[in-house]
Amino acid sequence: MSPTGAPTAAGLSTPAGIALYVGALLGPSLLLLPGLAARIAGPASLVAWALLLVLSGLLARVFMELGRTLPGADGVVGYTRAGFGPGRLGAGAARVVGWCFLAGVVLGAPVVCLIGAGYVADLIGGDPTATVLLAAVLLAVVVAMALAGRAVRGGVQLALVALLAVLVTVAVLGAAPHARGGNWTPFAPHGWWSVGRAASVLMLSFVGWEAISPLVARLRDPGRQLPRVIGSAFAVTAVIYLGLAVVTVGVLGQRAGTGVPLADLLDVALGGTGRYLAAAAAVALTLAATNAYLSGAAELAGRLRGAGTGRRGHDVQLAVAGIGLLVLGLVGAGLMTLDALVAVPTALFVTVYALCTAAAVRLTTGGTRVLAALACAVVLVILGFSGWALLAVVAVAGPAVVAGRASGRHRVPAAPTCAPLTSARRAAPSRR
Repeated sequence: MSPTGAPTAAGLSTPAGIALYVGALLGPSLLLLPGLAARIAGPASLVAWALLLVLSGLLARVFMELGRTLPGADGVVGYTRAGFGPGRLGAGAARVVGWCFLAGVVLGAPVVCLIGAGYVADLIGGDPTATVLLAAVLLAVVVAMALAGRAVRGGVQLALVALLAVLVTVAVLGAAPHARGGNWTPFAPHGWWSVGRAASVLMLSFVGWEAISPLVARLRDPGRQLPRVIGSAFAVTAVIYLGLAVVTVGVLGQRAGTGVPLADLLDVALGGTGRYLAAAAAVALTLAATNAYLSGAAELAGRLRGAGTGRRGHDVQLAVAGIGLLVLGLVGAGLMTLDALVAVPTALFVTVYALCTAAAVRLTTGGTRVLAALACAVVLVILGFSGWALLAVVAVAGPAVVAGRASGRHRVPAAPTCAPLTSARRAAPSRR
């Protein structure tokens, strides 16, 4: 994937590398997931956040080594194909990764539109029906932008992610003095099993390390810069995630399960102005993220079919819009909730991670192999908590394998190295 506005000739500086890594990990899902996790597990959701931060560190190390070992690989598809070998097993695993990734991108678009619409509806006092209608309008706008060739530039996307980080920081620091100890009891109101269910949803905020592993080759001095870049990016995201998680529970208490936790925290920190800022940021992030999803989906679909984008890219974008509107219709009719909708793309992305880390076990050696095996085991446990959303994985993976056998082709085209739901910039189309 083409990084956002970074120089290429002279190589990336350490600050630029840190900015891109942080940008790959933060995104619109952060507007919803702290509240959703609190709704699932109560204050014990903080345990899920902490465990996933440990996993995030493992994934950072694994994908760093994959980037070093296979600098010319085609992202997650290339890593999987290399790890499982050039035969049928490698081709099948890589095809499953590609199609799961594409399905996650397609289903991620309505999720992000609903997140952004929820903040606007909260501001104007709209009901769930208004939220769905606003989400449909947002999706229609980005489809029109994509068909007109109005792509949101990477620099703009990265700036919006920076705005999100600033708003979260203001919300955390401003609302923290209003935290109450009583909001932490009972600590696990829904039992400890709910921590696993919360982790399976929160995994959406930790998808991203694979998206920037190709940047290893673009650093000026990878051996010296990479530890600093990854260490700094991990520290920044860890502070933001944990800070937001703690303050969401400590300040909001029983209201922590809201669908607009950042708006509620900014309301406490800044008063009524906070909700306007949160709504404006949510809309901007939604437009940028969904625009990138449509572009990324068109390119990925073209590669999986062995074709370019061109006019077919428009067809894919319209198809994505159609699927998105169908999903929004199901939500509007009460046949699907936002909570359930989030679980589906998350399970698809976790499947991608499971196959990639399994491939890493075969590609790496020594301590990195041990870390890859540990990461793979943890990811599989999280995948097991996906529940009924695993049916979506089967529905995508099964036809992908059958299609691969029917075509008789074992080479799987590259997928854009992006992790859409977590970052607005991450799903931008590859220009390598």
